[in-house]
Amino acid sequence: MNHLTSHIKTLMEKVKFKKEAVLAVNAIENRLDTDKAFSEKFDKVVYDYMFNDVPMDNSLAALGKISAEFGENVFTLNLVFLLNNTEELFNRYKKEGKSEEIYWDTMEDFRCKLLECMECEGVPGLFVPSWYNGFFKMTRFALGRFQYEVSKFEHEGGYTTKNGHFLEDGSPIINFHIPSSGVSLVDEIRFDSYKKAFAFYKHLFGGDKIVMCCNSWLLYPEQEKFLPKNSNILRFLRDFEIVYSKEKDDFGDAWRIFGKHADLPPEQLPRDTTLRKAYADWMSAGNNTGAGYGVIVFDGEKIIT
Repeated sequence: MNHLTSHIKTLMEKVKFKKEAVLAVNAIENRLDTDKAFSEKFDKVVYDYMFNDVPMDNSLAALGKISAEFGENVFTLNLVFLLNNTEELFNRYKKEGKSEEIYWDTMEDFRCKLLECMECEGVPGLFVPSWYNGFFKMTRFALGRFQYEVSKFEHEGGYTTKNGHFLEDGSPIINFHIPSSGVSLVDEIRFDSYKKAFAFYKHLFGGDKIVMCCNSWLLYPEQEKFLPKNSNILRFLRDFEIVYSKEKDDFGDAWRIFGKHADLPPEQLPRDTTLRKAYADWMSAGNNTGAGYGVIVFDGEKIIT
């Protein structure tokens, strides 16, 4: 069996894996072709996850044991495990009539999480592999800049938007995520994604609108006080009605901004980008950080306010 398939090679090329990551993947794939004991255990985890519905957590626990037994880095092994499921996922996209564009846009997340692992852990791989369950179970899809999945509204007592749309606690919404792709959150990019989400999900809301929600540090309202007024993060924040926000003493999302430097005291944080400087200065002044939960009602062309 050739583990390093043409599909995996194509994926790494299209997603633009760094050379270091390609070499690390190739080394494990090649070992799988020559080490029978290693491949038998690894292939069983791959097959059981995709075809026998073994839960992701169980699969990752098994990978951890294989990593320890065969001396492979667990983060890199996580990556190879998922890559070896991508061709079957591609086939399922085709079987369900979903476009190749959506498939390849969704696979872009590998580059984002791979770069995060290389920055924070110093090795090619994935340190949050459980995140990929939504992609491989086909409940989460990338539609342009953002990633979307059907979810439930989360606010006790419900919420009435400015346009009079009442959302009950637990009512269906489209939850979305912002991968660290490096693509700027300019108006054109954001609205292109919203329009794609409308086309994909409008049937769930009667065809005339969709309701999208996001819970993120990017939606922390206090950013209006310390980010530059022309910041694309603020433009993104202003797309939303903020249902609620929370301050946090501990900035758990600091790694998303500062990478491997996230645990440094605020005074020592790097200030080599506008965003890093703004956050480092804000925290150095003794201010808290936080996150917000917001809602957008979108009619296919514009945000309904």
